[in-house]
Amino acid sequence: MALTAGIVGLPNVGKSTLFNAITQAGAEAANYPFATIDPNVGIVEVPDERLNKLTELVKPKKTVPTAFEFTDIAGIVKGASKGEGLGNQFLSHIRQVDAICQVVRCFEDENITHVSGKVDPIDDIEIINLELILADLESVNKRFQRVEKLARQKDKEALVEYELLNKIKEGLENDQPVRAIEFTEEQEKTVKGLHLLTSKPTLYVANVSEDEVADPDSNENVQKVKEYAANENAEVIVVCARIEEEIAELEPEEKEEFLEDLGISESGLDKLIKASYNLLGLATYFTAGEQEVRAWTFRQGIKAPQAAGIIHTDFERGFIRAETVSYGDLVDAGNMATARERGKVRLEGKEYIVQDGDVIHFRFNV
Repeated sequence: MALTAGIVGLPNVGKSTLFNAITQAGAEAANYPFATIDPNVGIVEVPDERLNKLTELVKPKKTVPTAFEFTDIAGIVKGASKGEGLGNQFLSHIRQVDAICQVVRCFEDENITHVSGKVDPIDDIEIINLELILADLESVNKRFQRVEKLARQKDKEALVEYELLNKIKEGLENDQPVRAIEFTEEQEKTVKGLHLLTSKPTLYVANVSEDEVADPDSNENVQKVKEYAANENAEVIVVCARIEEEIAELEPEEKEEFLEDLGISESGLDKLIKASYNLLGLATYFTAGEQEVRAWTFRQGIKAPQAAGIIHTDFERGFIRAETVSYGDLVDAGNMATARERGKVRLEGKEYIVQDGDVIHFRFNV
């Protein structure tokens, strides 16, 4: 499932350092703008304790986690919507991602220059959001002109879209991102087709210093970012990109010890991966057998045949039934045989909506 979250931010906020930690891909991190011009893409495993537990129960020959894709997009600067810096290129890269993780600098370091000359995370957020709003406004205005002509001719579809574009235009002109505007279910379908930058789901990544990672709430800048995000119903993940880069090079046991020494239970990267996954409305189901235990990514709300099709198109085409047990019920039972005895294993048909944590065996015939 090729869905990706784009990592954006002003230059020198720790964006590429964070990406290096996520993927260990070595995107160039340098103390000047435009160090990363072409977007870097990296695949990461989605951390999921349930997969480890299923492996203990089933003892398969191999275990395969599900994965998620991050794209590191070069730093945006003020005026990007007008082509400043490499603005047009950056904006086109953002158009290609499904969600946005906006990294904001919440740490002081006189050795790392800030493009604005001062550390002010809200100013940073507003610079980026404004550039995305201006780019969207340009797109909406172009479409508005085409639709307006048809609306004057009393074309029914054009009249509906004309009203919608008016609503979006008014919001954008008041610095309101499209994702913060309320639409009807029917309007949502049209909005999706417009592919506007500010309609993409967004979370904020507050990058703090090594000294503050164990107690981020003591950082005034983090508090400001949380207050700002709350107005958008957006999530904030706190990380120290420099520490995460160190952690990424450690073995699992060393990683646990390192986190314990820092006084934190979970790395910022694990939180970011999970949050990005959830941001896109993604969930996980499992297949479990002697050969392999595997996690599969699906979009929440899909039915059993479509979930089967993620494994192979033949599974969807010849779908008969989905033998299903919830992860919690299987773990409580200790094995599939006991889960069956307890009546926890169900045979679900074509209309079954797959749930996060389902352990499924698909029956099919082609």
